Amino acid sequence: MTEQAWPHGAGTGIGSMPGTDAAEAAAIVFGELPEFPHLPELPARGVGADVIGRTAALLVDLAVEVVPSGYRVAARPGRDHRRAVDLMRWDIDAFSDAADRAGARPPAVKTQLAGPWTLAAGVELARGHRVLTDHGATRDFASSLLEGLAAHVSELAERTGAGIVVQLDEPTLPDVLAGALPTPSGYGTVDAVPEPEARDLLATVVAGAEKVTGNPVIVHCCARRPPVSLLRSAGAGALALDATLLDGAPGSLLDEIGEAWDGGTELVLGLVPTEAPATPVTLREVAGPALRLVDRLGFNRSILAERAVPTPACGLAGATGEWMRRALSLTRDLGKAFVEPPEGW
Repeated sequence: MTEQAWPHGAGTGIGSMPGTDAAEAAAIVFGELPEFPHLPELPARGVGADVIGRTAALLVDLAVEVVPSGYRVAARPGRDHRRAVDLMRWDIDAFSDAADRAGARPPAVKTQLAGPWTLAAGVELARGHRVLTDHGATRDFASSLLEGLAAHVSELAERTGAGIVVQLDEPTLPDVLAGALPTPSGYGTVDAVPEPEARDLLATVVAGAEKVTGNPVIVHCCARRPPVSLLRSAGAGALALDATLLDGAPGSLLDEIGEAWDGGTELVLGLVPTEAPATPVTLREVAGPALRLVDRLGFNRSILAERAVPTPACGLAGATGEWMRRALSLTRDLGKAFVEPPEGW
């Protein structure tokens, strides 16, 4: 595994973007984030375009369909599953074409998919219970995901000529650990998954993703209190966090972040607002949470250049087209400022 898959001073996106035009989204990504572009996600297109649907499109020998309560395991690929597969294929085509038109050959590009626990929480078994309530089914989904991921990474690498970085999105993991997910009836909650079990399955998927890419794996959790120690112990090479939520974080969480950073884990810091703020913001204001985090942890600010990547605070699906462009531009400028801090920082 390489020490660093992306250039120092690069910024990237979390994943989702507004709109429904894959070609336009890809062109914007390569225009604004040329050093570390990400495969855009366009959930406004509906079924199959959200993180669960896109991840399900990669599964091998498993299929999903859409029912009133969400995604459910299907006996065979039907219309909903085929649509998700087609959307992913079109996105890769658009991404490859945009790279060719831009003449871009970045050292690394990023692709995002649901992590094993978010996937197992977001898909139902035939009887209506979540996949994660069945240990065997949860393991089967993780294995199927890894098999499909290998093919996905191979195609992206061939089409772009770049190294591939995988980002596992685990927004549901805190609820999985807390036993906070509702049962089908809505009157109860699913039993909490013990931390060792959660860590072991995530570690299996992280190790598998590392093996097929040769690069560190980013695990993204933009919850207010992400399980940093668990993610790090599962082998995450980088942690993607919403840094705008960390100003009031308890000392225990800050200690976990500091230990991870000091131990060589990269931090992918969500800093740029996901929607246009009421008043214009300066680059210094957007960087504020990162600078305050570094100072509170007692690091030299040079660590931002060495082991940090700026991003929007989370996905940009709810942004206007104008703010989305501005947000990605600010992200790019933040990366440069981490390496060459402006006067007065």
